[in-house]
Amino acid sequence: MALFVLALFLWAQNAMAAKFFVYQLPDGSRVISDRPIYKKTHKLITKRRKAEGTGQIVAKRYKKRPEPLDRWDGLIHEVSQRHSVDVALVKAVIHTESYFNHKAKSHAGAQGLMQLMPKTAAKYGVYNSYDPTANVEAGVKHLRYLLKKYPKNIKHALAAYNAGEGAVYYYNGIPPYKETRNYVRKVLNYREFYRQLY
Repeated sequence: MALFVLALFLWAQNAMAAKFFVYQLPDGSRVISDRPIYKKTHKLITKRRKAEGTGQIVAKRYKKRPEPLDRWDGLIHEVSQRHSVDVALVKAVIHTESYFNHKAKSHAGAQGLMQLMPKTAAKYGVYNSYDPTANVEAGVKHLRYLLKKYPKNIKHALAAYNAGEGAVYYYNGIPPYKETRNYVRKVLNYREFYRQLY
């Protein structure tokens, strides 16, 4: 019994030390998570302390990506390139915000692929945030605006996208909100993932 408890403790310590996990789903697709997933449908492939290389593992061993990851590629690439915003970053934001579900709506009222709040949507002339084209157009414009507002500080730009510019100004940096800190970490993780895919 003592050995079992010790083994369980060591396993837990090891799991906590890792920050990124690659899981394989029943359809053969693979996903990256920033925390352990305890589901029978998720088979652990590897766990790492750094994001570097995780995207490569997925890309090399799984040639055909799941449809949700590719569905809006044409639109995302076109809009991102037109506004000179990193395509991998835009895909990372969409992945984190809505997992490519153009009908997604948050409890706070954010809508669509890039989870536009009504005020943000109105600012960019969007009257239907569930329209993928209008949503991505406005979302990328807003992201570009934030990247220019916080030059050379992508973390602050992402924090502002998630929590608002007011919160970043008030705290003079990333707000101490767990959700926002996790959000920034996830987006940067997914950006690394998409950079290695394309």
